[in-house]
Amino acid sequence: MILLPSVFPVCLGFQRKPSHLFSPLLFSQMPSATLVVDNGSYTIKAGFAAGETCITIPNCIARTRDKRVLIGHQLENCRDFGSAVFRRPVEKGYLVNWEAEKEIWDRTFLDSESKLKCDPRNTTLLLTEAPNAPSALQTNCDQMVFEEYEFSAYYRCIGPTLIPWNDITKLYPPENPPTLSPPAEAIMAIDSGFSHTHITPIINGQLWNAAVRRIDIGGKFLTNYLKEMVSTRTWNMMEETYLINQVKESVCYISTNFNEDLEKCHGMRKAANDIAVDFVLPDYNSGKGGYRRPHVPKKQPAFGSNDEQVMELSDERFSVPELLFAPQDIGLAQAGVAETIIQSLESVPERYRSLLLANIVVVGGNANIPGFLERLEMELRPLAPAESVVRIAKPDNPVTYTWQGGAALAGNRSEMKKRQVTRAEYMEYGSMWCAKKMAGEASSVPGAGPTGTVERENRSHRKKRVEE
Repeated sequence: MILLPSVFPVCLGFQRKPSHLFSPLLFSQMPSATLVVDNGSYTIKAGFAAGETCITIPNCIARTRDKRVLIGHQLENCRDFGSAVFRRPVEKGYLVNWEAEKEIWDRTFLDSESKLKCDPRNTTLLLTEAPNAPSALQTNCDQMVFEEYEFSAYYRCIGPTLIPWNDITKLYPPENPPTLSPPAEAIMAIDSGFSHTHITPIINGQLWNAAVRRIDIGGKFLTNYLKEMVSTRTWNMMEETYLINQVKESVCYISTNFNEDLEKCHGMRKAANDIAVDFVLPDYNSGKGGYRRPHVPKKQPAFGSNDEQVMELSDERFSVPELLFAPQDIGLAQAGVAETIIQSLESVPERYRSLLLANIVVVGGNANIPGFLERLEMELRPLAPAESVVRIAKPDNPVTYTWQGGAALAGNRSEMKKRQVTRAEYMEYGSMWCAKKMAGEASSVPGAGPTGTVERENRSHRKKRVEE
């Protein structure tokens, strides 16, 4: 159960303007620009669909030890993250703090010096959310978009559902490509991000909600686990989250033979250890950043010498990301990525299972960890049916791939017109209309009712319909 923070009432007190202020013509107009925003827990990936350029902005507010407050892209100019405290509007994958998010959005989309500055009243917003978001959070988001920012039109969707709009044929060998052009008929998206790892089957452009699975391990969990390991063994790094995240991204990899690598680090063959590396800690006084280097055995420093502070990492390099495939190693009662994919497939009609196994796409920041694809294929192949083809692909930039799919969808104006809600519609019919249309439960004409048996994107919508 997710507790809703106290900032919600601030966002829920807007008054709707009288419906007679809106012309019926507004219900069918398309704004001139479309802003695509993949609002992730760690970063915001945003850009205009026509520009095809995605800009990544830290989705946080930081307070440094010299009491400076840095918002969003301002963090890119910071050189001293020692003991920095971070405030993130997205927790456990869900946007729960609009007070903080609004500060970041204002600097990103309204600041005159921002590359993404726009006029919301003449802009369509395509915004992503996590699967199974609580309806209260969705309503709160709709109100902020239409009543605070006054975007002209808006489409809120689950991030992985945008992936099929990319040309995934480019991800696989040319001699054996998928048979369909975008949007692909069936894709198994593995979204391993900052908060969680989601297994999301997408069939005919719709999320197959009954088969969605979540592993409660993401980049944040791995960083915190590495922080505890390092603090126990070498340096106390419990207050250095930003630095340890850099270390994780620099040195960690996923092993294809965990026991063999562990033997190299601690067994009889320790002398043959080629896994250990050094990470030279940053010197914030001189502005010198941290970096990785080959391991150098420790020597006794001479008295008065000013040696660098060096952190040695050995089995930590592969023990930390191992949790993605073996959460039970630290007592979590969850299956790893490969087993969870099979569990997800069991909830999908049998006729789609082979298609999904042949079109697995890995996205999210953790997809950049070396060895991820090799380990996943090694574990998944024995679990899959012998007659099935297992193909796993990673785009060149797995962090922005969801955004790229959103930009492709936004370029299809007829499809966007069917999916989006205009501000005039929202002011006339309210949040319930927004929820129904984005869940596929309403036609493009207000008041016309459901259009058929469309797969719902969200459990909260199903619950809402039962209550009605």
